[in-house]
Amino acid sequence: MSMVFQLAWRLFKHEAKRGELTIILLAIVLSVASVLSLSLFSERLQGALTDRSAEFIAADRQLRSRTPVDESWVVKASEFGLETAYQVSTRSMVFGDDELALSDLRAVDSAYPLKGAIKVTDRAFGVPEATSDSLAPGEVWLDSRMFQLLQIELGDSVDIGDSSFTVTRVLSEIPDAGFSVFNTDPIALMSAEDLPKTNITGPGSRVSYKYYFTGDSSDLDEYYDWLRPQLDREIHRWTSIEDDDSAIGRSIARAEQYFLLASLLAIVLAAVSIAVAAQRYSQRHFDPVAIMKTLGAGKKMVQRIYLLQICFITILGIILGVITGFLLQQGVVHLLAGTVEVSLDVWHWRPLAIAVFTGVVCAVLFSLYPLLQLFSVPPLRVLRRDINTTLSSKALQFATSGIAVFLLMWIYSQDLLISAILFVSGIILVALLLGVTNVLIIVGRRLGSGSMGAWTLAWARIRRRAMGNSVQLISFAITIMLLLVVLVMRNDMVKQWRDQLPEGTPNYFLSNVTETQRLGLIEHFDKNNVESDGYYPVARGRFVAINDEKIRTEVTKEERDATDDGRQGLGREANLTWSTTLQTGNKILEGEWLDVWEEGDPVPLSIEAEVAERLEIELGDVLTFNIGSEVVSATVTSLREVNWQTMQPNFFFVLHPKAMENFSPTYITSFHLDEERKPEITKLMAPFASVTLFDVDARINQLREIIDQVSMAVEFILILVLLAGALVLIAQVQASMDERLQELAILRTLGAKGWTIRFSVINEFIIIGLVAGLMAAISNEFSLYMLQTKVFQMEASLHLSYWLIAPAVGAVTVGILGAIGCWRLLSLNTGELLRKMV
Repeated sequence: MSMVFQLAWRLFKHEAKRGELTIILLAIVLSVASVLSLSLFSERLQGALTDRSAEFIAADRQLRSRTPVDESWVVKASEFGLETAYQVSTRSMVFGDDELALSDLRAVDSAYPLKGAIKVTDRAFGVPEATSDSLAPGEVWLDSRMFQLLQIELGDSVDIGDSSFTVTRVLSEIPDAGFSVFNTDPIALMSAEDLPKTNITGPGSRVSYKYYFTGDSSDLDEYYDWLRPQLDREIHRWTSIEDDDSAIGRSIARAEQYFLLASLLAIVLAAVSIAVAAQRYSQRHFDPVAIMKTLGAGKKMVQRIYLLQICFITILGIILGVITGFLLQQGVVHLLAGTVEVSLDVWHWRPLAIAVFTGVVCAVLFSLYPLLQLFSVPPLRVLRRDINTTLSSKALQFATSGIAVFLLMWIYSQDLLISAILFVSGIILVALLLGVTNVLIIVGRRLGSGSMGAWTLAWARIRRRAMGNSVQLISFAITIMLLLVVLVMRNDMVKQWRDQLPEGTPNYFLSNVTETQRLGLIEHFDKNNVESDGYYPVARGRFVAINDEKIRTEVTKEERDATDDGRQGLGREANLTWSTTLQTGNKILEGEWLDVWEEGDPVPLSIEAEVAERLEIELGDVLTFNIGSEVVSATVTSLREVNWQTMQPNFFFVLHPKAMENFSPTYITSFHLDEERKPEITKLMAPFASVTLFDVDARINQLREIIDQVSMAVEFILILVLLAGALVLIAQVQASMDERLQELAILRTLGAKGWTIRFSVINEFIIIGLVAGLMAAISNEFSLYMLQTKVFQMEASLHLSYWLIAPAVGAVTVGILGAIGCWRLLSLNTGELLRKMV
């Protein structure tokens, strides 16, 4: 063992006994523990939520196709260790004894569903229960609405195509039924073995094929890599829950983005804490380095000794941080058991690697400038204590610190946009704070003169310790800003989720309501204390032309190839409505709403903005629709933003009633029925047997469960980040203790009273906390605007209340932490202070 190693080890043990390494060691432990606990919990939670949400597509992955796929593809999936199932769906008439109805026919194999469960009831619109039974040949399970339409009961026979089937179950729900209120055809479920007997999938029929795959993510990815070259994007579509654009899919995606954001902020907080600790560590070792150099130690020897110490501290900090982080997240998972679905059996290696990498990078890059300062201390400092270091350039410190932060954020998130937004926000905040520091110095020069009182001493100290206070101010402000970002994002996000499904959200929808039935329903619902949400007139029309230029309206590959030179259309019929009242959740982005129309002007139309962008439609364009045998044209006068997450009907196209005055509309409406009143639904709808009723209560409950779980997880992540921020603030307060020791000793020697010194220190921290909180609130608005509009796809808003809350909380929190951190020094008498200076 070399002499350098022995010296480094002896010095390490000596300082460990004295507690000299406590701050930097705790900083590394904090960085590793926070990153590991946050990222491990996030990945476990994301995995659990993704697995839970996969029930909405009945598998981990789906392959949708317009034609049957090669059987070898399914065989190959088994070779990759994947479970498979399949479904064939089409529209078909179902015949009862005296009635018939169009159904959404699903033929499934015995393995369906791979995720989730089919739910059935013992009577129409009854309470659903999950079943593991498979359909036997000759059986069919029918949606509750089908019983209403066909006037049948369990055990009756129905005809589908060329075959007869026995109705054995009332079908309440299948996992991948979809979440559209316009998908009005009731579902009929049958065994895939029976499908050929019906002869309904022959030439000219529109049939869709779904293939389901479940397995480990790595196996699924490897299988997709093998499969992808053989897929035709015009025929096939490979999807997962992450591709789901429903309210559920968007909620999961947004939650994952939040977890990522919180973890990134934890990394930044950890980096700040290590930078503060390393700076203090370096300054406390100026004298030992100067003594070593006077005794003949060369610069390289000093470098090796302290680099080895950093290695010892880093290794110990990483080990303790990993243990602490693992125990912390395990404890939280146990506390949240039964509320949040997180499996303790699943281990993810990526969080461990990221945590170790974070500890190493933070310890090395954030210690670089302080160590270079330490290495450059001249031997003359033994005689002249006013000499600190020959390295005075701050550019290197800012460059290494900035590179380290951005590198960690980018590597961890693999999201350049989020990393750039947070990084630029931090730079803006630092620039603002440097300017504010100069203002504080000027103010301190004026307020810090005069009689020696607590307030005067506080401002004088702010002026005298301008550089140290600027570092503290930046550190406090960045910490408060990051905490504000996490807190406000959490509040806005959870509020939006809650607003998406408030109490009383409609859980039943009615369609195909005629004008006569609408008037009868209104009266019938009033008598039965049922409140509907309004009636929307609906007509299905095919969008056929823009400015008299015909567009492609078909969706099959062959038909697209035959008309490849035309403009793209929707590829399906559109649901049209007409009204002069703007729907809740809609906002006009461009143009004027329909109510400004006057007789003689072109008939106006409003279109959803994203569809307009995709179809290259602009204000003033004339759109043409075929509705049955009629042609309707209208001029685009406004573009709308639509909140698709609300549980109400929304439309791409809204026309003025003038355009539809020759049509007899059917209506769609919704209403809410409490759980205890659900048994009344059959009797309630008995007078309106031809009205199509469908129940979305099960879907709403599933969505609420996921939102509740995500909200609880967000609470935990918020607490962890707040804890990390508090430890950073404590580390920053501790970093100024040595200098404060000298100041207190001088003040006590000059006769300053104890209460005056105490209040001056507290006032100093209150002023710094107040300014840091105000600057953090300003920078927080910029960060939130960029994150909400560019990353989370949310509507941005000002948070003016935090402009008052942040300074107040900053002043109180920093003031209390400062008082606690300095209390031991403030309680010492003059003699004890002087002895500590020696």
